[in-house]
Amino acid sequence: MRSPRACALPVLAALLAVTAGCAEAGGLRSRGALGVVHAPSALWKDHRPAPPEAGQTPGKAAVVPGLAPVPGRDMRGVDALAVVRADLTAAARQDGGTGRLVDPRAVRRLALCTREAGGGPDCPLRPGVLHDLTGNGKQELIAALDIDGRLSELRVYTVQDDGRIARVLSRRGVLEGVEVAAEHLAVREPTSDPKYVAVSDYVWEPAAGMMSLSRLTLDDCPARKDSGSRCSGAGS
Repeated sequence: MRSPRACALPVLAALLAVTAGCAEAGGLRSRGALGVVHAPSALWKDHRPAPPEAGQTPGKAAVVPGLAPVPGRDMRGVDALAVVRADLTAAARQDGGTGRLVDPRAVRRLALCTREAGGGPDCPLRPGVLHDLTGNGKQELIAALDIDGRLSELRVYTVQDDGRIARVLSRRGVLEGVEVAAEHLAVREPTSDPKYVAVSDYVWEPAAGMMSLSRLTLDDCPARKDSGSRCSGAGS
């Protein structure tokens, strides 16, 4: 993974080369005026977004309504499809189809899932993954619903002390990759530069009772062996 410092070194070196000119036998020679450096100019300084309404913060932990309490504080054995369906249905009803909490197409996509194992061949819900993200020895559920072949809804669920299932992370994006390591969840997404991917690293925040973004970095995007192209395309 490329650290911010590693990314900055080539830029700094390039700037030094430009400002210093070329070192020749006769000493340094100026390349001439390189333009005037201006301080950043803030745009629309008088405009501020309204604060989110109650329950309209996608990253906030929220109890999923309509589900029976789970004994043992463990998502192991819980029906992943039932959890995701209850969560997305409630979120769509809460945001009124605006897409602030969930893509408006998500509930319609879930209707393709049947009672067959895994939801059937047309179910857009990826197989759920169990992993201890809180460090308490219990399993959380990591789920992803594919919306249109590119966008996906990513969800993480845990069982609270009272047995209720709560969503502790939700985000919509182009999932170039999702990785778990220890108590970290890393989400990789393409950027406008096809050579790099953005990596969002989430960790459990006990005080907030949810997964919080701890670090956002850029990483090299390796060429795909099957196509020779880099990642899944730019412009996320």
